[in-house]
Amino acid sequence: MVEIAGRSGQKHRGFLEAGLLLLLLLVTGALVTLGLLYADSRGKRLPLFSSRLCFSKEEKNTVKRAPREIKTSKDKVETCTTPGCVMAAARILQNMDPSMEPCDDFYQYACGGWLRRHVIPETNSRYSVFDILRDELEIILKAVLENSTTKDRPAVQKAKVLYRSCMNESEIEKRDSQPLLNILEVVGGWPVAMDKWNKSVGPQWELEQQLAVMNAQFNRRVLIDLFIWNDDQNSSRHIIYIDQPTLGMPSREYYFKEGNNQKVREAYLQFMVSVATMLREDLNLPENSGLVQEDMAQVLELETQLANATVPQEERHDVTALYHRMDLEQLQNSFGLKGFNWTLFIQSVLSSVKIDLLPNEEVVVYGIPYLQNLEGIIDVYSPRTMQNYLIWRLVLDRISSLSQRFKEARASYRKALYGTTVEEVRWRECVSYVNSNMESAVGSLYVKEAFPGDSKHVVKELIDKVRAVFVDTLDELSWMDESSKKKAQEKAMNIREQIGYPDYILEEGNKHLDEEYSNLNFSEHLYFENGLQNLKAGAQRSLKKLREKVDQNLWIIGAAVVNAFYSPNRNQIVFPAGILQPPFFSKEQPQALNFGGIGMVIGHEITHGFDDNGRNFDKNGNMLDWWSNFSAQHFREQSECMVYQYGNYSWDLADDQNVNGFSTLGENIADNGGVRQAYKAYLKWVAEGGKDQQLPGLELTYQQLFFINYAQVWCGSYRPEFAIQSIKTDVHSPLKYRQVALASPRPAPGPALSQAPPSTRRVLGSLQNLGAFADAFHCANGSPMHPKVRCRVW
Repeated sequence: MVEIAGRSGQKHRGFLEAGLLLLLLLVTGALVTLGLLYADSRGKRLPLFSSRLCFSKEEKNTVKRAPREIKTSKDKVETCTTPGCVMAAARILQNMDPSMEPCDDFYQYACGGWLRRHVIPETNSRYSVFDILRDELEIILKAVLENSTTKDRPAVQKAKVLYRSCMNESEIEKRDSQPLLNILEVVGGWPVAMDKWNKSVGPQWELEQQLAVMNAQFNRRVLIDLFIWNDDQNSSRHIIYIDQPTLGMPSREYYFKEGNNQKVREAYLQFMVSVATMLREDLNLPENSGLVQEDMAQVLELETQLANATVPQEERHDVTALYHRMDLEQLQNSFGLKGFNWTLFIQSVLSSVKIDLLPNEEVVVYGIPYLQNLEGIIDVYSPRTMQNYLIWRLVLDRISSLSQRFKEARASYRKALYGTTVEEVRWRECVSYVNSNMESAVGSLYVKEAFPGDSKHVVKELIDKVRAVFVDTLDELSWMDESSKKKAQEKAMNIREQIGYPDYILEEGNKHLDEEYSNLNFSEHLYFENGLQNLKAGAQRSLKKLREKVDQNLWIIGAAVVNAFYSPNRNQIVFPAGILQPPFFSKEQPQALNFGGIGMVIGHEITHGFDDNGRNFDKNGNMLDWWSNFSAQHFREQSECMVYQYGNYSWDLADDQNVNGFSTLGENIADNGGVRQAYKAYLKWVAEGGKDQQLPGLELTYQQLFFINYAQVWCGSYRPEFAIQSIKTDVHSPLKYRQVALASPRPAPGPALSQAPPSTRRVLGSLQNLGAFADAFHCANGSPMHPKVRCRVW
């Protein structure tokens, strides 16, 4: 499950005061509710909140149908009055809009109150319940990172030094552009910010060496994406991958189409020109605006050609079609690229970690169409333009580490791209940066502060229950034959789980945590250089894996993360401590809410093992076709229903563009399967004797509470600019049409993992396909939430 950052490319806003105010309001609301419940004899009980039944207009004026056989609040059920239950009830009530018919628009019914009470902060491109959870997590991290003590172990000490260097704004302003200028000298200079590059550097310039430096020293895989990851066909070993690269802007479409895309392009070009001009001034070079404009226009033209050479993501879903393994000689013969020396390039990258290529070294090429197209691009542009582009990508990545004037130069581009007008408050930016770069060290601090140890056991039980339901429901699938069902069952039962955090990060006697960061030596006064250390360390960690055996117990994400993941290569699901918080999970709230929250997330991640990508991998994480022809054909047919369904959803905020039913297919399959399995697991828990107490002030059935909590996790709103970007780049359907924000991409460099994010269509799409939802809310046949045609894969 992956949440896309709603803060202009980073994380979401949050002022400390706002976070504390939110907590204060919740606690106050809980106390008021408790006071009403337990007032003296003169007080009266809070009126019960009753969900209305949905009928068509004709039914409202004629005969009302009898309710289905579901438990109602009229049954004698004990009311839960613990603080946890009162807080949950208050949260649900505040977020709802009871004036809406749940069968007409359940998202508005569940989230209307939340949408009415929350305005997108100026620092954010999107704001949601998910983002508030992240804000609260970052408040905790701020406190622990600012709490210095001599008792800290080395890894934690380094994390706190890194944080202080990021917060040292006076030193960052004082040093201004000098740290960047120092680096430019090392990497062959930025021609646009030099007067004699063509004569002094150009003659010795080699593309292979420049790409290797960018990859190995700065972890920037520009022009050609070379990385190390598990071999798709042999999950026990690592292998070299060659793929098409990322671009400077988030989506290839920004380089072509008109309308808002043109505004973004123009702002992007002006950003490049502004930064180059500023650096020329700092070097006391003539302004030469004509040269700068011409150089940067050529850079944008080159990047546009590269964007055109890439394959759209929706055409890259079939990993079996992407995977092409070959030796170095075959690689050189297949993609000569006008004399590009592949062996020199790859060896130059690996030499940074003292690895030599083997005579029979193999690589996996994912980006064959791109490399074929690159052949006609490399020879067209001069070394000057190539170097200008490579260094621009490095500069673009480092802007956040520079003084304020460089961020101001970026402001118009951010506004065009994300719709935001204000930079993130500094401490949040620093917390996010340190957490991203020192996940284990920061995770240890977070777990000690905010994650009860016995939660692991409770979540493990939930995983077992949801997994068992997935296996049971295989018998319901008429489109799948018995041999494929047996293989699916074996794979499901072989899924390994990681919950909360790796144990070693809390073990004081275990040196692994400190060894993980042993090569880092930060200074409170050198934030820019600290960042360069992190880039190099990240690149080296990845490259060193080539000769290492795959560690199946390795955590692919830190503990202080509000997300969840599935990795096809490992057949592994991961639930960090950051997501095991209310409203997703709490031991203090009814199980209906836990199953509707983290239970659905669990089902989502399990289903990723059987979506259009995960289904290509077996129980051991190897890419293997374990499907019969009959089942494979019918899987495609069942999937086409969802492609059509979600592809017909349009999003008004994104200029009424339609959701891409192909690129979001994996997430939509996981959303639909996840909520179905979690709901059945909850009903099974009740049937086996599990008992939930009634929430105070809510006359809702347990089934209804399940679906409401499921929807409320995804309450959120977008700025139009970010909606447009999201519909181009996000593998999830917009929040309203989706269920959860989970996903199945890959870790930083690799071919396949699961992450998560957007809202309305996630919620509506998955619940429209689930008949049990219509039963729970008595929706009339043919109403928006009880359509005549439904889609189902799992």
